[in-house]
Amino acid sequence: MKLSKALISTQIVSTLILPLSSMSEPAVKDSHPNIVIFVADDLGACDIGAYGNMVVKTPNLDRLASKSILFTEAFASSPTCSPSRASIHTGQYPFRNGAHANHHGIKAGIKTLPSYLNELGYDVGFAGKLHIGPMSVYPFDLIHNTNVPEPGHEKDGVLWTDLNMGPVDEWLSNASDKKEPFMLVVNDHSPHVIWPENTEYDYSKIDIPSIHIDTKEARVSRSRYYTDISKMDKNVGRLLESLEKYNLDENTIVIFTADQGPQIAFGKWNLYDYGIRVPLIIRWPGVIEGGSNTHALVSLIDIVPTAIELAGGKAPKEIEEIDGRSLVPFLKGEKSSHRDVVYGSHTGDGKINQAPMRMIRTSRYKYILNLAPEVKYNTHINLAKDHDGGREYWSTWVDKSFTDQHAAAVLWRYHNRPKEELYDIQRDPSELHNLASDPYYEKIIEPFRVQMAEWRKQQGDTETGIFEDKRTQGEVIHYIFK
Repeated sequence: MKLSKALISTQIVSTLILPLSSMSEPAVKDSHPNIVIFVADDLGACDIGAYGNMVVKTPNLDRLASKSILFTEAFASSPTCSPSRASIHTGQYPFRNGAHANHHGIKAGIKTLPSYLNELGYDVGFAGKLHIGPMSVYPFDLIHNTNVPEPGHEKDGVLWTDLNMGPVDEWLSNASDKKEPFMLVVNDHSPHVIWPENTEYDYSKIDIPSIHIDTKEARVSRSRYYTDISKMDKNVGRLLESLEKYNLDENTIVIFTADQGPQIAFGKWNLYDYGIRVPLIIRWPGVIEGGSNTHALVSLIDIVPTAIELAGGKAPKEIEEIDGRSLVPFLKGEKSSHRDVVYGSHTGDGKINQAPMRMIRTSRYKYILNLAPEVKYNTHINLAKDHDGGREYWSTWVDKSFTDQHAAAVLWRYHNRPKEELYDIQRDPSELHNLASDPYYEKIIEPFRVQMAEWRKQQGDTETGIFEDKRTQGEVIHYIFK
């Protein structure tokens, strides 16, 4: 799909949209749509066909996008699994809800998306990867047998887990017979590592982004990543087929997104766009013009208030109760923009991915504050030896860095992070030229510094360096095999 620079202009047919009721009134199936949220795991926005990738095959997402609005500037709250997923379900940034480090649960008293929708009379189902907690505050109807070991890897651990869509089809069949509307969350395991060993793609024809180093091993690794993306796309297709089979598609809003970018250099565990910009595709039959796209700034914290309003409720107050802002007025064409700024944070992920950083992103600029610039940046990508996702190609990058200037620059930039970074995204979309120390940009960076300090204070973010992981928050559940 060729992306347009124009914002969506959607005509509303009033007879198709009934007034939204108050939070206390239960939803009625005939007047409120079903909502399906499909979340891919570790997927770069630019790595699917609908966002312009010419190599990877994603026919089902292409079909979904042709009937949807595509957001080119949507962002996760964190480039790390648990914090991002917690924000999707709380409408709050990670420090506010407490799950700011990976594998941590949210604080007591935080309300979640299934709680809001249950109050509105919705059945709320959940399939696939969890990675949220504690489960006592996530009252989902868990669809059993959706997490299964990949064939041939039954004893190889949770990284070899597949999403089984069969039980999802059965759940939707039962939901079609009920009076109550439903919300269904489907979390895929792909394209999280470990990627399929046998690839669908010819590595010699794989594209290598300019921010990476082109070696045969990197191409083979990326071809495996693309194969896993195509595998995820097939699950999207199965979901869409189920909705059509049970005559649910015309009254079901479909939201497709991802938790963060891929486990590839400058992706996951980074606040560069490859790590924190995510795909966001929303289909709303009868309301959204198919095949449209927008550059409106959006954060995944906006999903909670959006879902509540779609379900007929009144969204919690922005800032006072949550950080999210409903997209419904924008989707209905009542507003031409959504946000002026989005934020992001990365605290830590175990003993390797310790590089605390914070981000402010506008439509033009990216400001990053690195809280521990004295620490050499390392992640599972370059250090982990027990699974793929860097192991298979990193040594070839190191070898090439001794003879190739571009390779040397990539590795230096990977390991060394300055205290501040400022990028002009419009002129430098790859975020290669740090403007933070340029006197010409002093008048631009100073307001970002003030804004960052105010946001961190408002969020209760007092971290000053490497996060000490004491695991005081609630239990986080990754997968349920039953």
